[in-house]
Amino acid sequence: MARIPQVGERTTAQTAAEAEELRLRGRMTNMKRTLLHSPVALRVYGEWFALRDELRPVVGDRAIWIFAHAISKAAGSPIGIGFMRRALVQLGLNPDALPLTPDEAALVRFGEAISTRPKAIPADIWPALEERYGPKTLVDLVAFAGLMVATNLFNDLVEVELDEELKSFNPL
Repeated sequence: MARIPQVGERTTAQTAAEAEELRLRGRMTNMKRTLLHSPVALRVYGEWFALRDELRPVVGDRAIWIFAHAISKAAGSPIGIGFMRRALVQLGLNPDALPLTPDEAALVRFGEAISTRPKAIPADIWPALEERYGPKTLVDLVAFAGLMVATNLFNDLVEVELDEELKSFNPL
């Protein structure tokens, strides 16, 4: 049972925030219905999608989802894992048997380290990332990862119920 319930009856501000979320992304997840208690929090967490869109032209969809999956998997976050596995499957990939490019492998190692030991990123990861990406992309990657960690933390701490549509994608 979730520690904070999903919003039931909505205020005017919550109704407007929900309408905007539906306009932008077309759905309300259990996490979003919980965040809706604070329209500001919903908007802040929604910036994850804005950072993803910034990264797409440089990193590519596949690598973004692989990176986010590595962060969620290292954290053991059921909702994050399910969401990212579904995205990988929708790209036609098998999340359990992903052949990784060198860039993707570096992002996986980075994502795992961010999630488990952010103050001890292995020394060889930064140079590999700096060789491939400029400062803006590195800032976007770290900010995206931070929001991914925050999203996993929110879901796990609040014990948000796993969305029905993600259950078949979650191995936990």
